Parts: sequence; structure tokens; C-alpha cells
Amino acid sequence: MPQRGEVWWVQLDPSLGSQTGSEIGKTRPCVVITSNIANTHRRTVVVIPLSSSPRASPPLLVPVSCAGRRAVAVVDQIRAVAKERLRERLGTLSLRDLAAVEGGLREVLELG
Repeated sequence: MPQRGEVWWVQLDPSLGSQTGSEIGKTRPCVVITSNIANTHRRTVVVIPLSSSPRASPPLLVPVSCAGRRAVAVVDQIRAVAKERLRERLGTLSLRDLAAVEGGLREVLELG
């Protein structure tokens, strides 16, 4: 069962806009941000993809570290995915990194 703050390889394809780069596709690491209660009872989880290529630029690209590797959480690419898309658990974000992702998400969605 995926847990909040865990990073999983997630199969994001098919995606729309693969030629224009508007949606992140492929199988890539994603951090689970839904509550553990929702993760237990729902067939989907909400994830934020991670990328190793761009530089950090909060609040959209929040720097994180997982399994000893640096990455950025691409906060504006938040998605609900079926649990069947989760392939392999990679690790867990630190509480500090998870809080930074949450802060970026609040700012991008203007949640206050």
C-alpha cells in the first residue's frame, strides 16, 4: 500500500501533449501526496512527478532528495493515477522535503 511521502516509479503514459511537453509522460519517479487514509480506501493516489533535468525554481520546481539522488518535484504536474500504475517503491522523502513540496503546492494552487 503506498504511503504519503513515498516515492514510486509510476507509469504516466499515455499522456497528452507528448510532442509539446505539456504533460509529463514515461515511467518516472513520483511522490505520493494523498493521505494514508485515502490511499487505503481509494483505487487511486495523487502524485507529483519528479525530474532530474531542470533546475529548482520554487514553487513550480521544488528541490528534493530520494534514495541519495537530487531531483525536483514538478508541482504543477500533480495527477491522480490508478494504483496499478505504481511499479516499484524507491524510498521516502524527508519530512523537510515533503513540507517544501506541500508549500509549493499550496502556492501554485493558491490555497493560502
